[in-house]
Amino acid sequence: MSFSQITCNLQAELKSNNPQIRFLLKKSPGLAFTTINEIASSIGKKYKIKISLNFPERGKIEDYESYGTENIGFVFQRNAKSFPIPRDVIKSKALEILENIQIQDAYMYEGKEGVRAIGSNYRLDILPASLHIWGKINDEIRNFCDWLFENCYEVKPGVDGAFSETSS
Repeated sequence: MSFSQITCNLQAELKSNNPQIRFLLKKSPGLAFTTINEIASSIGKKYKIKISLNFPERGKIEDYESYGTENIGFVFQRNAKSFPIPRDVIKSKALEILENIQIQDAYMYEGKEGVRAIGSNYRLDILPASLHIWGKINDEIRNFCDWLFENCYEVKPGVDGAFSETSS
């Protein structure tokens, strides 16, 4: 499945649970956080990946309209240390699709590799085992993440991802 399809499913599920989440937000933001991530986790299980939503700024959890459109983490293969394609291919594709970004090697220790793409109002942490999006997802990010899901994480339409509960 593509990044676009998975995030669309995630957003629809969160939206359908919006009344419950809003109720929980008033009662206990911590309980709302747990519920939001249980929903994300259930969507991820359908594709054999782990999905989590993050709320890095105080009060951000109350912006329920943005759920599933920003600050999302995906875990594919927990123990992967290297990409299935050359890291330079990922960097060059990021430069091709994403505008005005800075590309850096990231997490390069203990035989691990990673790439960080930094835009004016977002950051992507691209690791062999996971992808973390910090900021609002726009069309460029969506297109690049679709490419990553197909070419780097091998999450293809109709094909399950590699994450399994035993690798948690």
